[in-house]
Amino acid sequence: MEHLVKRAMKGDTDAFLELMTQNTQILYKTAWSVLRNNEDAADAVSETILTCFEKINTLRKPGAFRTWMIRILLNHCYNILRDQAHFDRSGEVPDFPGSMWEAEPDSFQELLQDVEEKYSTILTLYYADELTVCEIAELTGLNQNTVKTRLKRGREMVRRSLIHEE
Repeated sequence: MEHLVKRAMKGDTDAFLELMTQNTQILYKTAWSVLRNNEDAADAVSETILTCFEKINTLRKPGAFRTWMIRILLNHCYNILRDQAHFDRSGEVPDFPGSMWEAEPDSFQELLQDVEEKYSTILTLYYADELTVCEIAELTGLNQNTVKTRLKRGREMVRRSLIHEE
């Protein structure tokens, strides 16, 4: 992926499109975990892609592209939340072609449906986006111990939800 990032930084639009194609699922999962609304998540992803395209030449380390991109996404998500007077958290799970959510009825996203946003975002970044605790702390501006605590509490919420369903 780093090779694609370097090409995109030099103005190669095909390389940029390939990068975005590879990362669209990650962006959408992360946006939905924060916004819990399909339309808002799609808006945040679109804004993120546009911002990344416009500012890719400001990226300092090609190896940090994914973290940089997710940070931009989170900023767009938080801006959407801040701008809204009221938002609906009952958004339905989208039929996103080829997504892992489509394949299983008890999918990852459905598991996070009843988990508070501050925990579901951390769980998504950790499990779906496969970021480390250190990377999540850097992205969110949280202390690493806070990230670990939210991971633990989020897992416990999911566990309780699964036990309650049985």
